[in-house]
Amino acid sequence: QVTLIESGGGLVQAGGSLRLSCTASGSSLGSVAVGWFRQPPGKEREFVAAISGGLDNTYYKDSVKGRFIISRDKAEDTVYLQMNSLKPEDTAVYFCAARRRIIAHIEAVNYDYWGQGTQVTVSP
Repeated sequence: QVTLIESGGGLVQAGGSLRLSCTASGSSLGSVAVGWFRQPPGKEREFVAAISGGLDNTYYKDSVKGRFIISRDKAEDTVYLQMNSLKPEDTAVYFCAARRRIIAHIEAVNYDYWGQGTQVTVSP
């Protein structure tokens, strides 16, 4: 049984920063693709960022490029999402997800394991 756990969400003012963490029990995140998704209030879940296994190639939603950074710490077996210059429209529940493959994907349906989510609220 693989369980993903997100942490690091909270309330922040516009322009501020937060760092989300994703860890796993029952498996390692060290060599698989991991993605971050978010679900804004009243909207569908959407892709935010992903990191591939192996080469750790990264991919981003256009609206977060230059502000968010996804990274992997293999020693800590943790995937991070550093979020800078946050905007009110970034308000959402953020989920991490992992694939049983090394190739990252932007569509949620391609991910095998999901966390419960962590709330990020950005005030104006």
